[in-house]
Amino acid sequence: MIPRMFDMSALRHAYRRGALTPEQMLADLLPRIDAYDPAVWISRVDPAALRAEARLLDASRIDELPLFGIPFAVKDNIDALPLATTAACPSFAFHPTEDSTIVRKLREAGALMLGKTNLDQFATGLNGTRSPYGAPRSVFSHDYISGGSSSGSAVAVGAGLAAFSLGTDTAGSGRVPAAYNNLIGLKPTRGRISTAGVLPACRSIDCVSVFANSAADAGLVLRVAEGLDAADSLSRIGAEISLPVRPVVGVLAEDQRDFAGDTGYAALYEAALAKAQELGWELRTFDFTPFRQAASLLYGASFVAERYQTIRTFIASRPDAMDPTVLRIIQGANGFSAADAFRDIYLLQDLRAAAAHAIAGMDIVLLPTTPTIFKFDELLAEPITNNATLGIYTNFVNFFDQAAVAVPAGFRADGLPFGVTLIGPAFSDLALLHLADQLHVALGAGAGVSRQMPTTRMAAPAEPLTKIVVAGAHLSGMVLNHELTALGARLECATTTTADYKLYALPTTPAKPGLARMPGFEGPGIAVEIWAMTPESFGKFVAALPAPMGIGKVSVADGGEYPGFLCEAHMLQSAADITSYGGWRNYIASHSF
Repeated sequence: MIPRMFDMSALRHAYRRGALTPEQMLADLLPRIDAYDPAVWISRVDPAALRAEARLLDASRIDELPLFGIPFAVKDNIDALPLATTAACPSFAFHPTEDSTIVRKLREAGALMLGKTNLDQFATGLNGTRSPYGAPRSVFSHDYISGGSSSGSAVAVGAGLAAFSLGTDTAGSGRVPAAYNNLIGLKPTRGRISTAGVLPACRSIDCVSVFANSAADAGLVLRVAEGLDAADSLSRIGAEISLPVRPVVGVLAEDQRDFAGDTGYAALYEAALAKAQELGWELRTFDFTPFRQAASLLYGASFVAERYQTIRTFIASRPDAMDPTVLRIIQGANGFSAADAFRDIYLLQDLRAAAAHAIAGMDIVLLPTTPTIFKFDELLAEPITNNATLGIYTNFVNFFDQAAVAVPAGFRADGLPFGVTLIGPAFSDLALLHLADQLHVALGAGAGVSRQMPTTRMAAPAEPLTKIVVAGAHLSGMVLNHELTALGARLECATTTTADYKLYALPTTPAKPGLARMPGFEGPGIAVEIWAMTPESFGKFVAALPAPMGIGKVSVADGGEYPGFLCEAHMLQSAADITSYGGWRNYIASHSF
């Protein structure tokens, strides 16, 4: 029998030694799902189809497939075939023609998608009560909310119905439900995971989030899912930010701690700070004022218009089909003008600068995930006010372009869970998960309803890799690509330069291209690849480059700037301009050498 708390490494080990097959795992898991609260799910994959998919997994490929046979659930605003996407609004439902980018990547890595989970309608809310499909409750008490909007996804993992799940996070929807179900909740850097195929709440700041029992499991999912995606113009890659093993940690001053009168949560936050100090972390208080002010803007200012933009046509035609509270919140956009929007953009930028000043010299911030937990009836009685309370410590994070990891942090005397959140700079995700793992183990709250502590630990991030842009013979599959792979380099993505680059065929033997930036030139952008390698390997690679090639900074389409191949200017005088081909690969395909 599979355990109530999934440990992905242990499950893979069982598969590897032949003690379990994915089909046997499903035979045990599916009855467990059938017996649990049906409000967790909006739709499920047909069991026969799921078993057939499991049978197709070839055990000989387990080392190639990092998520071999791992069952997962998907929030129902994320496209996943063959199921409809409803966003918890039956009249809005549609059948996608393909998987979202993230679901496709997870399936290609061997994961088994179980079904689509319940959510606050149109991902609007932090409580998990706003759905016509029912309201999933905390795995610890049916009287209490599960947190939202990714309610079903969190309960699925917390109850042992899935090994991990996908949520989305605009205001805290990947963190609040984690706290209320005793889970790790990863809210990655904006754009690190593609949102192509995800129905947005606020597209400019939305993230796909990950619920898991351990930081190690969340980190594995992140590594499979991340990457630049041509189908998502907001996707991006960046240099991994490292964090000290013993960081300087920003914490709330006593006079700025708001627990909505919950003395149990207040005591648990103090206990978490004490445990952080035992780990050797240095705690410093900071002024939380600009963070709290920014949090209030997400629903209380013109930024709510972005939610309206997503479903404006549907609202105009079918307002009767919407949850009344969700409709009220989103229609609030009609009270703001374009001038109000610019005013709020300027205010947010001011608050972001003030917040950066407040935590200057600190590596991360350690906050309560929520001030308190509400009973279901309490939330229904005050749906707007109490929901706003839940977002005090979460709403600002995406506004400020930060990464965050929610961590189980103990239980009140009545058995209700409490969580804290580690918040760091963009692209510190892996380092933040490593610190979250240290704190998770130290606090000893375990994971999910079982409260078992996962055995797999999050390894310290490897040495940050150096990225390099290649445009010619070092492209994948071309004659000099082996010089990269021999140094352990890995392909990050294929992309293009910005429009102001030209490509030339140099008069060399063998044939080589020359990439040159021409300010003011407006071209198609040149097809390139971004590879990553250790700094040591990068140094060896650059040292071996023959003239006329050199390394400079190359700007690419996502706005990033990375070291890359450039050419000595004198060689361009006798070179043929081949920019119209769009890249060296196209040029080579059109010529014989």
